[in-house]
Amino acid sequence: MFDIPSRRGAPAPAIPVYLLLSSGSALLFFMVFTVNLLYHVETVGLSPIQLVLIGTTLETVIVLFEIPTGVVADLVSRRRSVLIGFALIGAGFIVEGSFPTFIAILTAQVLWGIGYTFTSGASEAWITDEVGEDHVGPVLLRGNQAALIGTIGGILLGTGLGLVAIQLPIVLGGVGFLILSLVLLRLMPETNFHPTPREERLSWRDMADTARAGFAVARNRPVLRVLLATSFLVGLSSEAFDRLWVNHLIDNFDFPGLPGDNDLVLWFGIVTLTGTILSLIAAEALKRLHPESLGPGTPTKILATLAAGRVLTTLLFALAGSLWLALGMFWMRGLLGSVSEPISNAWIQRNIHSGNRATVISFREQVASLGEIGGGPPLGWIGSGFGVRTALIASALVYAPAVAVYVRASHLRDHIRTKD
Repeated sequence: MFDIPSRRGAPAPAIPVYLLLSSGSALLFFMVFTVNLLYHVETVGLSPIQLVLIGTTLETVIVLFEIPTGVVADLVSRRRSVLIGFALIGAGFIVEGSFPTFIAILTAQVLWGIGYTFTSGASEAWITDEVGEDHVGPVLLRGNQAALIGTIGGILLGTGLGLVAIQLPIVLGGVGFLILSLVLLRLMPETNFHPTPREERLSWRDMADTARAGFAVARNRPVLRVLLATSFLVGLSSEAFDRLWVNHLIDNFDFPGLPGDNDLVLWFGIVTLTGTILSLIAAEALKRLHPESLGPGTPTKILATLAAGRVLTTLLFALAGSLWLALGMFWMRGLLGSVSEPISNAWIQRNIHSGNRATVISFREQVASLGEIGGGPPLGWIGSGFGVRTALIASALVYAPAVAVYVRASHLRDHIRTKD
């Protein structure tokens, strides 16, 4: 199936293992994610502020542990880092599904958040070591395709298991990660790993340097200032929406009856699967029908339009009096995000010198994470004190300045290959 040679010229045995890792982890994640918010709302009975604090805790853990756990992948073993990460993710999901209390779920976020940081970047670094930098591109593409198959399979499996018991896909997803870790312990080769030299390892000082370097580059590049500002606004507004949309639909709408005793699980499986497929179709259509939006030029008009659409769909989702209008706006909001992300990514790539590319992209991710950490709790407090609809409206209004940022940037032009 694969004729990509390893560094020694033979078929690379790591490739099928990487595809198993990619598809298996995606399947298990989406087994859990298809029902976990419904579990938090319906079974555990969490309040809006508790729902948002769960997400904020997870994001904070990932930010804090990204550096320490990265040392394991760079210094000890990429393979071992992946194995430890999957084991911790599995343990976290088992705790989450087994103990329906706020404290247990909060503890689970810490466990699986740390586990995620062990795997973040480690699997890609591992396969690059095994097959070589010159051959890894097609392998990563196949890995993305395998993950897509796993995602759809995970949504279907999570829905089916959730019809039996809502916590079942969460617990079995955790058990699956433990099994995947054991399978990879047996199958996963590591023949080309070399510890990263001390001067090349990422440290807390490096993170601070990244922030300083990111600010320095952004000062000289107005395009980067625009994209960093909008990334922060996305983070500031998104945590509340991502955690409260299920609560909003359950509290404010009556779902038509479907076959089975637990039709809400089936409904949210349908909602998740439909949103995933629509977003994939939209992203593919963008590449095929409007490739110019990913090429040279200033895409501020389309980004401003997409941002305005995101604000409008969030508001209509919050204010909808009809279930079908609310679902339509939910799907449309996700579709707009799947279209805007590759456009903004392409724009930022065109405006970063190759020597600063990794630094600026990392800094942009830090800015978005800080937005999520800072924006989640206040919006969650609004949800608990004034209602989920109000929190969702506030989420839309928090993001609204992004439209003005893009409009004001319409005069900017790409600065390609300029000196930083």
